Amino acid sequence: YDLAPSKEGDIYSYGIILYEISVRDDPFHYEMRRSGLQPRDIIEMVRSKGANEKPFRPTIMEGNGAPGDYNNLMRRCWEQDPEERCQIKDINKTVHKLNRDFGMKGSLIDHMLMMMEKYTNNLEDIVADRTRQLEEEKIKTETLLYKMLPVTVANKLKEGQPVLAEQFDSVTIFFSDIVGFTALCSESTPIQVVEMLNDLYSCFDNIIDSHDVYKVETIGDAYMVVSGLPVRNGSRHAGEIATMSLDLLSSVRTFRVKHKPELQMQLRIGLHTGPCVAGVVGLKMPRYCLFGDTVNYASRMESSGLALRIHVSPECKEILDLLSGYELEERGP
Repeated sequence: YDLAPSKEGDIYSYGIILYEISVRDDPFHYEMRRSGLQPRDIIEMVRSKGANEKPFRPTIMEGNGAPGDYNNLMRRCWEQDPEERCQIKDINKTVHKLNRDFGMKGSLIDHMLMMMEKYTNNLEDIVADRTRQLEEEKIKTETLLYKMLPVTVANKLKEGQPVLAEQFDSVTIFFSDIVGFTALCSESTPIQVVEMLNDLYSCFDNIIDSHDVYKVETIGDAYMVVSGLPVRNGSRHAGEIATMSLDLLSSVRTFRVKHKPELQMQLRIGLHTGPCVAGVVGLKMPRYCLFGDTVNYASRMESSGLALRIHVSPECKEILDLLSGYELEERGP
C-alpha cells in the first residue's frame, strides 16, 4: 500500500513488537491457528475496520506473563485512531515505571529477553521429552514392522531401498490346518472361534521364535511357515522346519479349547522342500509373499496328510536324511 511512513505507524509497529516479545510468537498467531486465516486475510481485516467497529488486533491472553502496564502499553500503541496512540514520552514514562516496579537493573527489553531465555530452557526440556516419546513410538512401530516382515526386508524398506523379488534355490515350507475345523466352527460362536485360534496361534508363535524360520501368514485355520529365506541357511532349513513341526505337534496334543476342554485338537502338517520366489507385495499393507510350485506342493502335502501326523515330501526327506537324526516311515502299504 502506498502510504507514507509516519510516527504513528512506528508506534503501532512498536506495539506489535512488544506483543511478539511477550508471547514469543508471531503476531496474530492465535487467530491464524484458530480460524485458519492467512497473512493476506489478517492485513485486510486490520485495514477494513470502520470507525464504529472494534479494531482487529492480536489477542492478549490472560496469564501471558507480562505486567498489566505492559499489556496496556501494547493496546495504546495500536489504537485504531492514530491520534490516540501513545506518544514517545508516554512510552518512556511507562517503561521507566515498569523498570522501577520490578527492580530491574537493565531495560524492559532486557527483562523480556530474560523471560525468553527461561522459555527457551523450558522449551529444550519439552523438546527432549517429545524426542523421548518419539523414540518410544519409533520402537513400537519398528517392533510391529518386524512382526509383519522379515527383519532384513523391513530394514531395507525403512532405509527407502527397493525390495526386489528374489529367487531361492532351496527352502522348506510348512503348512498346517485343523481337521474338522468347519464342524467345530458350526458348534461355536464367532467369539469362541476367534479366541480359540488366537490361543492356538499365540502358542505356535512362541514356539517358532526358537527356530530359524519365518511365519508367512495365517488364513483361517491355516498356518504357513518357511525356512531358508530371506536369509539363506544352507541345508538347515529342512531340519529347522522338521524340528519346529515336532514341537508344534507336541504342543497341540496338550492344547485345550476353552469352550470344549474335552476336544483333542486335530492338527495336520505338510512339508516340502524346493525352489521358490519371494518378494514384497503391496504398499498400504505390504506382505512378504512366496510364489512357485513349491508352495502349492507343500499345501497339497498338508491337505492329503493325516491328523496329528507330519506328511513329508521325498525332496524334504532327502535333505533330512543327509542331516540325520530324523526317523521317517513311508506312508502307504
